[in-house]
Amino acid sequence: MKAEELLKAAAGQQASDIFIVAGLPFSLKINNRIERYGGEILRPEDTNLAIRELYALGKRDPQTMLERGDDDFSFSLAGVSRYRVSVYRQRGSLAAVVRVIAFSLPDPHELGIPESVLSLGNMPKGLVLVTGPAGSGKSTTLACIIDRINRTRNSHVVTLEDPIEYLHRHEKSIISQREIATDTESYAVALRAALRQAPDVILLGEMRDHETISVAMTAAETGHLVISTLHTMGAGNTIDRIIDAFPPNQQGQIRAQLAMVLQATISQQLIPSVSGSVVPAFEIVRCTTAIRNMIREAKTHQIETAVASSAAEGMITMDANLLKMCMDGVISPETALARSLSPDVMKRKLDQRPL
Repeated sequence: MKAEELLKAAAGQQASDIFIVAGLPFSLKINNRIERYGGEILRPEDTNLAIRELYALGKRDPQTMLERGDDDFSFSLAGVSRYRVSVYRQRGSLAAVVRVIAFSLPDPHELGIPESVLSLGNMPKGLVLVTGPAGSGKSTTLACIIDRINRTRNSHVVTLEDPIEYLHRHEKSIISQREIATDTESYAVALRAALRQAPDVILLGEMRDHETISVAMTAAETGHLVISTLHTMGAGNTIDRIIDAFPPNQQGQIRAQLAMVLQATISQQLIPSVSGSVVPAFEIVRCTTAIRNMIREAKTHQIETAVASSAAEGMITMDANLLKMCMDGVISPETALARSLSPDVMKRKLDQRPL
């Protein structure tokens, strides 16, 4: 099967990912389940050919992959879909995972992204973090927030992505989308340059090191809205991860700076529902005066308790969201328990629920 045929078939079946690995047939992830596509087992020469075809479709030189052993790039098939490709070596042969990305931005309400998350794009300045494990839908949430800004605000939005996934058309805002390694050298270099490009909003694909984090916080401090991601779960873990990226002698200063610029953290994960689809679960934390003091005083372990008592302010903990989804019949009690951040507490609450 030609690579282009596979890409079209995956888009037609609404697959989220394509797996090209020797020793298996082509495989598609549909509704968070991996299914074999075609019965023919791929040999190393088959995966090599398919991946060369992907490079040809993406008009990209495979030299980087040959030198380093892995590579990331993205491209579009006209009228079909957009694709993000991660190529790597395994057991001496080439393999790839291809993320399938629809051209049109998804409807956030159909996906289950709440208005309290989308409205974070209305903030004039500060730092907003969207966190969660890989494959939890962070990129889609970010794209929906940027789309809301694009439709409602007259702003210049600079996005720094690796690689670019969703393409944004200019609506009320001007959207400048820059791809790391293609349009610019690195996140840190691009972020510094972005500050000279009259941005109102900066989307930073990932805060990878203390240099990038430091520039991002400075940008948020100087009047820009900075939206970024981290691979963490929960506000306390997210804040600790940022602080721990810095040497001990700088951590007190960083705590004070983060307490001032952080506006909100959103943690999310995709959960299998009782209907067989996947649904997002969110933890939403807005930085109140009490939470800013907890960050400043290194009492991040108290944040979850503060959030649990602040539902009236639009905040919710991950476990409270999971429990509500279980009570509403969206997910099973077993799933709620398996995805809980505090399983012992969740088990007690599930045992106490009315039958």
